[in-house]
Amino acid sequence: MNKHPLLNKNLVLLILCQGLFLTNNVTFIAINGLVGLSLSPVAWMTTLPVMGYVVGGAFSTSIVAKTQNCFGRKISFQLGLLVAVFSALLCAYAAVSKNFWLLVLGTFIAGYYSANGQLYRFAAAELTAVSQRDKAVSWVLAGGILGAVIGPNLASWTKDFFDTAFLGAYLSLSIAGLIGIFVMQFIHFPDEFKTQHSLSAGRSLKTILQQPVFMVAVIGASLGYGVMNLLMAATPLAMQICGLPFSDTAIVLEWHVIGMFAPGFFTGSLIQRFGTLKIMGVGVALNLLCIAIALTGVNFHQFLIALFLLGVGWNFLFTGSTSLAMTAYRPEERDKAQAAINFFVFGTMAFTSFGSGALITSQGWNILNLGSLLPVAVTAGALLWLSANRKKASASPTV
Repeated sequence: MNKHPLLNKNLVLLILCQGLFLTNNVTFIAINGLVGLSLSPVAWMTTLPVMGYVVGGAFSTSIVAKTQNCFGRKISFQLGLLVAVFSALLCAYAAVSKNFWLLVLGTFIAGYYSANGQLYRFAAAELTAVSQRDKAVSWVLAGGILGAVIGPNLASWTKDFFDTAFLGAYLSLSIAGLIGIFVMQFIHFPDEFKTQHSLSAGRSLKTILQQPVFMVAVIGASLGYGVMNLLMAATPLAMQICGLPFSDTAIVLEWHVIGMFAPGFFTGSLIQRFGTLKIMGVGVALNLLCIAIALTGVNFHQFLIALFLLGVGWNFLFTGSTSLAMTAYRPEERDKAQAAINFFVFGTMAFTSFGSGALITSQGWNILNLGSLLPVAVTAGALLWLSANRKKASASPTV
């Protein structure tokens, strides 16, 4: 009998919260670009509402770190969910009033919820034994499957529920936020992880960032997320431009997000068996395969296969980066280290969210995919560099 079982009440409830978070995330990706396209004054602004979501997340990382530091996990997460409810209602009003800039503001505010949700994976490691940490992170990320199924279908089912397109989706997201607040109330986070130190405790952030392991974790997480976001944010627009119905887009996004989170049931085990860098390397290879398939054409099945592989590649890179990062900071450095890596993730996502809209409306799907090769190559180079550093260190004689 396992002395330290992986699943417990707290972890299961956090997995459910992750599912609600991804429902919000995926629905926003599915609809904000299309609503933006119908409301934006010029075509290149189409994905500004998507960009607002991630820019808001980037701006919120330091605020969330301070909130976690002062109030602990539960209260901070519930504040994030409360913001999710408000921002969804604001976006609903923006859609009804046909106010593009109010929609951008609503998604920017929603970024605070996103900055909180990005910490669920780190909180997972605190809810189980140290030996189960990698698996706990992986399983909480797997909770995103709920978002994979609910998010795109929610957007599709509610698209024409009201006279205003996608109004029903925004209203549904406000209800999901209320459910999340209720569920979070029953999660107990260990007292030792309710921060009892200031953000200045431990080593300086500069020292943490200069560690090769942390540098590669940041590169893997931010560029892995960046490539995924660049292609995913553009997919609804690309498919509409190619004349494919939104029902097809919903299916593609559903399988993309299944690809993102279904591997979470075993990614942690793969990392423990083969090592973090090897699994991240497989993620890079899957990104390359995704781009190769996307460049072969713009039919439904090509979008479907490419986006599914993109999702699996992201999972290997992001889960691996999270596990790698957790080896590079001490408990008292938790909040600032996690805030730093999330800041780089959101910053990269902000750039790619804007770039996806500008490129897809001006240059097309093929140029967008070719441009993705650069960050994939940088990630591959970073993994090879860290692997070489480790081999060199292990080969050095000890004194």
